[in-house]
Amino acid sequence: MFDSFEDHCWKDVVSEEDLEVYRHYRREPHIGARPALLAIDLYNLVFDGGPRPVHEVTREFPSSCGVYAWDAVEPLKELFAAARSRKLPVIYTTSDPRRETPVTGLRATRRRREKLDDHSHDIKAEFKPGSEDLIIFKERASAFFGTPLVSHLVRRNIDTLVICGETTSGCVRASTLDAYSYGFHTVIVEECCFDRSLLSHKVNLFDMHHKYADVMHLEEVKRKLQEGKETP
Repeated sequence: MFDSFEDHCWKDVVSEEDLEVYRHYRREPHIGARPALLAIDLYNLVFDGGPRPVHEVTREFPSSCGVYAWDAVEPLKELFAAARSRKLPVIYTTSDPRRETPVTGLRATRRRREKLDDHSHDIKAEFKPGSEDLIIFKERASAFFGTPLVSHLVRRNIDTLVICGETTSGCVRASTLDAYSYGFHTVIVEECCFDRSLLSHKVNLFDMHHKYADVMHLEEVKRKLQEGKETP
């Protein structure tokens, strides 16, 4: 029997036996008193090729998330609007596009590199950062690794990160685990995250929800931001 804590996209891939194993993790999801929005890698590259099935679009655009990325556009716009209406700090991550700072040396995997244009890692126009927003340039999966993100969050007295972006199993997960390790409460907005694999998306949300973060639906996040609820 699924209760509200499990009322999420993983219901069709996680068995009731597994849910029983994790039942002691059930709790009341919340947003803390001083949240910030962390938008992970919402750059042009992952939207390349348009809203087509991933197995088709990646033949030409290997880094695209195809229809899964495009399905998240409208929910993301709603989330940004809600965050800005509350005047939350908004933080973006992307790869460093500057030619004078090339990434050299060891590569973590043998994944084939693709030829990129000068705007591949620009934030998609629909989510364009404002002059008051912070952009973190990173070289690895986590928004925290080798970046000044923690210092900015501490200086702003942030206690909660509301996370959106891509990929759920990659940079979103790595950033969530590091946020947890640094002691921040973390909320992942289900409809505002995406992956190239729907299975990876669902399983990773399930896993993070029970260990490191509160996975919440967009409407619930919007409501709680409007209410300005504090941490219990």
